Amino acid sequence: MAVCGGADRAIGIRKIAMEIVHGLPQPINERATALTIGAFDGVHRGHQHLISATVRRARAQSYQSAVMTFDPHPDLVLNPQSKRLYLADLEERAELIAGLGVDLLIVLPFSQEIMALDAREFMERTCKAVALRELVVGWDFALGRQREGNLTRLREIGREIGYSVHPAAQFALDGTPVSSTRIRAALSAGDVEGAANLLGRPFTVRGQIVQGDQRGRMIGFPTANLAVDRLRMLPCDGVYVCTTSRGGHRYGAVTNVGLRPTFDGTRRTVEAYLLDFVGDLYGEVLRLEFRHRLRGEQKFEGVGALVAQINRDVAAARKWLK
Repeated sequence: MAVCGGADRAIGIRKIAMEIVHGLPQPINERATALTIGAFDGVHRGHQHLISATVRRARAQSYQSAVMTFDPHPDLVLNPQSKRLYLADLEERAELIAGLGVDLLIVLPFSQEIMALDAREFMERTCKAVALRELVVGWDFALGRQREGNLTRLREIGREIGYSVHPAAQFALDGTPVSSTRIRAALSAGDVEGAANLLGRPFTVRGQIVQGDQRGRMIGFPTANLAVDRLRMLPCDGVYVCTTSRGGHRYGAVTNVGLRPTFDGTRRTVEAYLLDFVGDLYGEVLRLEFRHRLRGEQKFEGVGALVAQINRDVAAARKWLK
Protein backbone atom coordinates (compact mmCIF):
# COMPACT_ATOMS: atom_id res chain seq x y z
CA MET A 1 0.00 0.00 0.00
CA ALA A 2 1.50 3.34 -1.03
CA VAL A 3 1.68 6.09 1.60
CA CYS A 4 1.61 9.84 0.85
CA GLY A 5 4.55 12.01 2.01
CA GLY A 6 6.55 15.31 1.62
CA ALA A 7 9.16 18.01 2.90
CA ASP A 8 8.83 21.51 4.50
CA ARG A 9 7.70 24.74 2.82
CA ALA A 10 5.73 27.78 4.03
CA ILE A 11 4.20 30.75 2.24
CA GLY A 12 2.47 33.36 4.41
CA ILE A 13 -0.49 35.70 3.94
CA ARG A 14 -0.55 38.75 6.23
CA LYS A 15 -0.43 38.11 9.99
CA ILE A 16 -1.92 34.63 9.96
CA ALA A 17 -0.37 32.01 12.25
CA MET A 18 -1.02 29.22 9.77
CA GLU A 19 1.17 27.73 7.07
CA ILE A 20 -0.14 28.69 3.64
CA VAL A 21 1.02 27.04 0.42
CA HIS A 22 0.02 27.97 -3.11
CA GLY A 23 -0.29 25.09 -5.56
CA LEU A 24 0.76 21.52 -4.84
CA PRO A 25 4.55 21.53 -4.39
CA GLN A 26 5.79 17.97 -3.94
CA PRO A 27 6.22 17.55 -1.09
CA ILE A 28 4.96 20.24 1.31
CA ASN A 29 5.97 18.42 4.50
CA GLU A 30 6.08 14.92 5.93
CA ARG A 31 3.53 15.30 8.73
CA ALA A 32 0.62 12.86 8.83
CA THR A 33 -2.41 14.87 7.72
CA ALA A 34 -6.18 15.09 8.07
CA LEU A 35 -7.48 17.10 5.12
CA THR A 36 -10.73 18.62 3.90
CA ILE A 37 -11.30 20.07 0.42
CA GLY A 38 -13.69 22.72 -0.86
CA ALA A 39 -14.16 26.21 -2.26
CA PHE A 40 -15.37 27.41 1.17
CA ASP A 41 -16.68 30.71 -0.20
CA GLY A 42 -17.79 32.71 2.82
CA VAL A 43 -16.60 30.08 5.33
CA HIS A 44 -20.19 29.90 6.57
CA ARG A 45 -21.48 27.76 9.45
CA GLY A 46 -21.66 24.65 7.27
CA HIS A 47 -18.03 25.13 6.22
CA GLN A 48 -17.04 25.82 9.82
CA HIS A 49 -18.72 22.57 10.87
CA LEU A 50 -16.71 20.59 8.29
CA ILE A 51 -13.38 22.30 8.96
CA SER A 52 -13.80 21.99 12.72
CA ALA A 53 -14.51 18.26 12.31
CA THR A 54 -11.23 17.98 10.39
CA VAL A 55 -9.33 19.82 13.12
CA ARG A 56 -10.82 17.57 15.83
CA ARG A 57 -9.90 14.40 13.95
CA ALA A 58 -6.37 15.69 13.36
CA ARG A 59 -5.82 16.56 17.01
CA ALA A 60 -7.19 13.22 18.18
CA GLN A 61 -4.54 11.44 16.07
CA SER A 62 -1.74 14.03 16.54
CA TYR A 63 -1.93 14.80 12.80
CA GLN A 64 -1.69 18.20 11.17
CA SER A 65 -5.04 19.62 10.08
CA ALA A 66 -5.16 20.90 6.51
CA VAL A 67 -7.66 22.65 4.25
CA MET A 68 -7.44 22.75 0.47
CA THR A 69 -9.32 25.57 -1.22
CA PHE A 70 -9.46 26.91 -4.77
CA ASP A 71 -8.75 30.31 -6.28
CA PRO A 72 -10.41 31.29 -8.54
CA HIS A 73 -13.70 29.62 -7.65
CA PRO A 74 -14.26 26.52 -9.83
CA ASP A 75 -17.55 27.97 -11.12
CA LEU A 76 -15.65 30.84 -12.79
CA VAL A 77 -13.51 28.32 -14.71
CA LEU A 78 -16.27 25.83 -15.50
CA ASN A 79 -18.52 28.67 -16.68
CA PRO A 80 -16.48 31.76 -17.66
CA GLN A 81 -19.71 33.70 -18.24
CA SER A 82 -20.81 33.04 -14.69
CA LYS A 83 -21.89 36.07 -12.68
CA ARG A 84 -20.81 34.43 -9.42
CA LEU A 85 -19.69 36.96 -6.83
CA TYR A 86 -17.55 36.05 -3.85
CA LEU A 87 -18.92 36.17 -0.32
CA ALA A 88 -15.32 36.47 0.93
CA ASP A 89 -12.06 37.09 -0.89
CA LEU A 90 -9.05 34.80 -0.49
CA GLU A 91 -7.49 36.85 2.29
CA GLU A 92 -10.73 36.83 4.28
CA ARG A 93 -11.14 33.09 3.75
CA ALA A 94 -7.59 32.50 4.99
CA GLU A 95 -8.19 34.59 8.11
CA LEU A 96 -11.43 32.76 8.89
CA ILE A 97 -9.94 29.31 8.30
CA ALA A 98 -6.93 30.16 10.46
CA GLY A 99 -9.33 31.18 13.23
CA LEU A 100 -10.68 27.61 13.30
CA GLY A 101 -7.29 26.26 14.35
CA VAL A 102 -6.14 24.86 11.00
CA ASP A 103 -2.40 24.12 10.66
CA LEU A 104 -2.03 24.20 6.87
CA LEU A 105 -3.96 25.92 4.08
CA ILE A 106 -3.35 24.80 0.51
CA VAL A 107 -4.55 27.32 -2.08
CA LEU A 108 -4.87 25.49 -5.37
CA PRO A 109 -5.27 27.60 -8.53
CA PHE A 110 -8.27 26.08 -10.28
CA SER A 111 -7.56 25.71 -13.99
CA GLN A 112 -8.55 23.72 -17.08
CA GLU A 113 -5.70 21.34 -16.24
CA ILE A 114 -7.02 20.69 -12.73
CA MET A 115 -10.55 20.37 -14.10
CA ALA A 116 -9.39 17.63 -16.51
CA LEU A 117 -7.94 15.39 -13.79
CA ASP A 118 -9.89 12.32 -12.78
CA ALA A 119 -10.36 11.57 -9.07
CA ARG A 120 -7.41 9.19 -8.83
CA GLU A 121 -5.04 11.61 -10.58
CA PHE A 122 -6.15 14.42 -8.28
CA MET A 123 -5.73 12.36 -5.12
CA GLU A 124 -2.34 11.04 -6.24
CA ARG A 125 -1.13 14.62 -6.67
CA THR A 126 -2.52 15.51 -3.27
CA CYS A 127 -0.79 12.54 -1.67
CA LYS A 128 2.54 13.56 -3.16
CA ALA A 129 2.13 16.94 -1.46
CA VAL A 130 1.04 15.81 2.01
CA ALA A 131 1.13 12.59 4.02
CA LEU A 132 -2.61 12.14 3.80
CA ARG A 133 -4.13 9.79 6.38
CA GLU A 134 -7.73 11.02 6.67
CA LEU A 135 -9.90 12.84 4.15
CA VAL A 136 -12.87 14.59 5.79
CA VAL A 137 -15.59 15.68 3.36
CA GLY A 138 -19.20 16.76 3.20
CA TRP A 139 -21.94 14.20 2.83
CA ASP A 140 -22.50 15.10 -0.87
CA PHE A 141 -18.86 15.77 -1.80
CA ALA A 142 -17.39 14.81 -5.17
CA LEU A 143 -14.29 15.80 -7.12
CA GLY A 144 -12.47 15.02 -10.35
CA ARG A 145 -13.53 15.10 -13.98
CA GLN A 146 -17.34 15.08 -14.23
CA ARG A 147 -17.43 14.74 -10.41
CA GLU A 148 -16.78 11.02 -10.65
CA GLY A 149 -14.88 11.05 -7.33
CA ASN A 150 -17.83 10.53 -5.02
CA LEU A 151 -17.53 8.98 -1.53
CA THR A 152 -17.52 5.42 -2.87
CA ARG A 153 -14.81 6.15 -5.44
CA LEU A 154 -12.70 8.16 -3.00
CA ARG A 155 -12.81 5.26 -0.53
CA GLU A 156 -11.66 2.86 -3.27
CA ILE A 157 -8.74 5.13 -4.11
CA GLY A 158 -7.95 5.60 -0.43
CA ARG A 159 -7.67 1.86 0.17
CA GLU A 160 -5.10 1.70 -2.63
CA ILE A 161 -2.93 4.69 -1.71
CA GLY A 162 -3.26 4.92 2.05
CA TYR A 163 -5.98 7.24 3.39
CA SER A 164 -9.45 6.77 4.88
CA VAL A 165 -12.56 8.84 4.07
CA HIS A 166 -14.78 10.34 6.76
CA PRO A 167 -17.99 12.13 5.70
CA ALA A 168 -19.17 14.85 8.08
CA ALA A 169 -22.83 15.09 8.99
CA GLN A 170 -24.90 17.68 7.17
CA PHE A 171 -25.23 21.02 8.98
CA ALA A 172 -28.66 22.61 8.83
CA LEU A 173 -30.56 25.55 10.33
CA ASP A 174 -34.36 25.56 10.49
CA GLY A 175 -34.30 22.16 8.81
CA THR A 176 -32.50 23.46 5.70
CA PRO A 177 -28.79 22.94 4.92
CA VAL A 178 -26.67 26.07 5.27
CA SER A 179 -25.28 27.02 1.86
CA SER A 180 -23.70 29.90 -0.01
CA THR A 181 -26.86 29.97 -2.15
CA ARG A 182 -29.02 30.72 0.90
CA ILE A 183 -26.65 33.48 1.99
CA ARG A 184 -26.68 35.08 -1.46
CA ALA A 185 -30.46 34.99 -1.48
CA ALA A 186 -30.57 36.71 1.92
CA LEU A 187 -28.15 39.42 0.81
CA SER A 188 -30.04 39.96 -2.45
CA ALA A 189 -33.13 40.67 -0.33
CA GLY A 190 -31.20 42.99 2.04
CA ASP A 191 -31.61 40.51 4.90
CA VAL A 192 -28.17 41.03 6.41
CA GLU A 193 -29.32 39.64 9.76
CA GLY A 194 -30.43 36.41 8.09
CA ALA A 195 -27.11 36.23 6.26
CA ALA A 196 -25.27 36.74 9.57
CA ASN A 197 -27.19 33.83 11.10
CA LEU A 198 -26.05 31.55 8.27
CA LEU A 199 -22.48 32.84 8.31
CA GLY A 200 -22.13 32.71 12.09
CA ARG A 201 -20.91 36.35 12.05
CA PRO A 202 -21.91 39.65 10.42
CA PHE A 203 -21.51 39.86 6.66
CA THR A 204 -18.50 42.09 5.95
CA VAL A 205 -17.25 44.15 3.04
CA ARG A 206 -13.70 45.43 2.93
CA GLY A 207 -12.11 48.03 0.68
CA GLN A 208 -9.60 50.83 0.48
CA ILE A 209 -10.97 54.32 1.13
CA VAL A 210 -10.76 56.41 -2.02
CA GLN A 211 -11.77 59.97 -2.83
CA GLY A 212 -15.30 60.37 -4.11
CA ASP A 213 -17.16 63.43 -5.36
CA GLN A 214 -17.26 64.83 -1.76
CA ARG A 215 -21.00 65.55 -1.91
CA GLY A 216 -21.39 64.02 1.55
CA ARG A 217 -18.87 66.47 2.98
CA MET A 218 -20.71 69.39 1.35
CA ILE A 219 -24.03 68.42 2.98
CA GLY A 220 -22.52 67.77 6.41
CA PHE A 221 -22.15 63.98 6.25
CA PRO A 222 -18.62 63.14 5.06
CA THR A 223 -18.51 59.53 3.90
CA ALA A 224 -15.81 56.94 3.47
CA ASN A 225 -16.00 55.61 -0.09
CA LEU A 226 -14.89 51.98 -0.31
CA ALA A 227 -13.22 50.66 -3.44
CA VAL A 228 -14.78 47.18 -3.47
CA ASP A 229 -13.61 44.40 -5.78
CA ARG A 230 -16.02 43.99 -8.71
CA LEU A 231 -16.31 40.25 -7.96
CA ARG A 232 -17.40 40.91 -4.35
CA MET A 233 -21.00 40.22 -3.34
CA LEU A 234 -22.85 43.21 -1.89
CA PRO A 235 -26.24 43.36 -0.21
CA CYS A 236 -29.02 44.85 -2.31
CA ASP A 237 -29.17 48.62 -2.70
CA GLY A 238 -30.23 50.43 0.42
CA VAL A 239 -29.15 52.06 3.68
CA TYR A 240 -27.66 49.90 6.42
CA VAL A 241 -26.46 50.10 9.99
CA CYS A 242 -22.85 48.92 10.09
CA THR A 243 -20.03 48.68 12.59
CA THR A 244 -16.31 48.97 12.02
CA SER A 245 -13.04 49.16 13.96
CA ARG A 246 -10.18 51.59 13.63
CA GLY A 247 -7.25 52.20 15.94
CA GLY A 248 -8.73 50.04 18.68
CA HIS A 249 -12.05 51.92 18.65
CA ARG A 250 -15.45 50.69 17.49
CA TYR A 251 -17.67 52.95 15.42
CA GLY A 252 -21.21 52.70 14.21
CA ALA A 253 -21.85 53.70 10.62
CA VAL A 254 -24.72 54.51 8.28
CA THR A 255 -23.84 52.96 4.93
CA ASN A 256 -25.43 53.50 1.55
CA VAL A 257 -25.09 50.79 -1.09
CA GLY A 258 -26.31 51.81 -4.52
CA LEU A 259 -26.34 54.36 -7.31
CA ARG A 260 -27.15 57.57 -5.35
CA PRO A 261 -30.19 58.35 -7.54
CA THR A 262 -30.68 61.84 -6.05
CA PHE A 263 -27.43 62.79 -7.80
CA ASP A 264 -28.20 60.71 -10.92
CA GLY A 265 -25.42 58.24 -10.14
CA THR A 266 -24.58 55.53 -12.67
CA ARG A 267 -21.99 53.52 -10.74
CA ARG A 268 -22.77 51.33 -7.73
CA THR A 269 -20.90 52.53 -4.66
CA VAL A 270 -20.46 51.73 -0.97
CA GLU A 271 -20.32 54.89 1.17
CA ALA A 272 -20.19 54.85 4.98
CA TYR A 273 -20.78 57.76 7.35
CA LEU A 274 -18.96 56.86 10.57
CA LEU A 275 -20.78 58.09 13.66
CA ASP A 276 -18.74 60.31 15.98
CA PHE A 277 -15.59 60.00 13.88
CA VAL A 278 -13.44 62.96 12.93
CA GLY A 279 -10.39 62.47 10.73
CA ASP A 280 -9.03 61.43 7.36
CA LEU A 281 -9.41 57.83 6.17
CA TYR A 282 -8.05 58.15 2.64
CA GLY A 283 -5.81 55.23 1.70
CA GLU A 284 -6.82 53.09 4.67
CA VAL A 285 -8.56 49.74 4.34
CA LEU A 286 -11.89 49.66 6.14
CA ARG A 287 -13.95 46.58 6.98
CA LEU A 288 -17.69 47.19 7.35
CA GLU A 289 -19.87 44.73 9.26
CA PHE A 290 -23.44 44.91 7.98
CA ARG A 291 -25.82 44.66 10.94
CA HIS A 292 -29.28 45.88 9.93
CA ARG A 293 -31.13 47.30 6.93
CA LEU A 294 -32.82 50.64 7.55
CA ARG A 295 -34.51 51.19 4.19
CA GLY A 296 -34.19 50.89 0.45
CA GLU A 297 -32.34 53.45 -1.63
CA GLN A 298 -34.52 56.40 -2.61
CA LYS A 299 -34.42 59.35 -5.00
CA PHE A 300 -35.25 62.62 -3.24
CA GLU A 301 -36.59 65.79 -4.82
CA GLY A 302 -33.68 67.85 -3.57
CA VAL A 303 -30.69 68.00 -1.26
CA GLY A 304 -32.80 69.34 1.62
CA ALA A 305 -35.06 66.29 1.58
CA LEU A 306 -32.00 64.01 1.39
CA VAL A 307 -30.34 65.70 4.39
CA ALA A 308 -33.54 65.38 6.43
CA GLN A 309 -33.70 61.66 5.65
CA ILE A 310 -30.02 61.15 6.49
CA ASN A 311 -30.65 62.77 9.88
CA ARG A 312 -33.50 60.30 10.43
CA ASP A 313 -31.23 57.44 9.32
CA VAL A 314 -28.51 58.50 11.76
CA ALA A 315 -31.02 58.68 14.62
CA ALA A 316 -32.42 55.26 13.71
CA ALA A 317 -28.91 53.78 13.50
CA ARG A 318 -27.97 55.15 16.93
CA LYS A 319 -31.16 53.72 18.40
CA TRP A 320 -30.56 50.32 16.80
CA LEU A 321 -26.92 50.22 17.94
CA LYS A 322 -28.00 50.83 21.55
